[in-house]
Amino acid sequence: MRVLLSICAALLALLPAPASAWGFYAHQQTGAIAEANVSPEVRAKIRALLAYEKQLGTPDCPLKTIEDAAVWADCVRGEGWRWGYTAAWHYRTAPVCEAFNARGNCAGGNCVTAQITRAHRILADESLPPAVRLEALAFMIHFAGDVHMPLHSGDNEDRGGNDREADYGIKPGLNLHSIWDGPLAERAISDPADPVVRRYTPAERADLAGGTPDDWGRESWEIARSFVYPTAFDTDDLCSAPLPEKTALTQEDIVRGVPIAKRRVQQAGLRIADLLTSAFAPGPLVVEDDRRR
Repeated sequence: MRVLLSICAALLALLPAPASAWGFYAHQQTGAIAEANVSPEVRAKIRALLAYEKQLGTPDCPLKTIEDAAVWADCVRGEGWRWGYTAAWHYRTAPVCEAFNARGNCAGGNCVTAQITRAHRILADESLPPAVRLEALAFMIHFAGDVHMPLHSGDNEDRGGNDREADYGIKPGLNLHSIWDGPLAERAISDPADPVVRRYTPAERADLAGGTPDDWGRESWEIARSFVYPTAFDTDDLCSAPLPEKTALTQEDIVRGVPIAKRRVQQAGLRIADLLTSAFAPGPLVVEDDRRR
């Protein structure tokens, strides 16, 4: 029996760890939303770039579909020796107890909002090699998803909630960041009666889409400041005293957070669709004057 248990344990250890929702499932959903809301011509151009997957040299991180593209940037981070420099590109945290600064915490363009803009410009430049544009496509799609997760923008001296231990209902041992990254996002977008992957109406797109990466970061920061931290720690006075290192989200807290998380996934998907549409638009590339930034 002991031998059998040892064998079973060894086999279980070989299984892949479950993917976090905003890390994988929700990112894939943002990609699927985008694909459903671009024109057939844009979808064809995306497929044409995906054909250059092998030239990126990332066989352990497939890039065959737009859903693959939505998670590729997280996958390649596993090869830190090669891709570690991209770690800071996934977030742009700003203190929730200070005035929002859209230009802060982004030295040398090493933050999520700057990298969305950079990747979009590279993708739009048809003079560049297809493999270079494909890499930009994957980065752009993923980072546009990242900036919509509130704790990739809001911070309270805890690395975007990573240092705040939190229970998710009856499930212990998580942290505030991982809850919004994982189970809360998954619950928010898993209702078969109201799927997030579909063609959205013009009225819905007018409500959900629009804005710039800086705007999206500000929105996430505001949600972290006005909802995520106050709800998690049951306080209306977030900044007068240090927060405890541990808390718990009640079922009521989770239910209140679900529509917020869902809206962020929908916004991300539709805004990715807009980025793709503009990047693949015919005509000469319009280049902004970087000196104004």
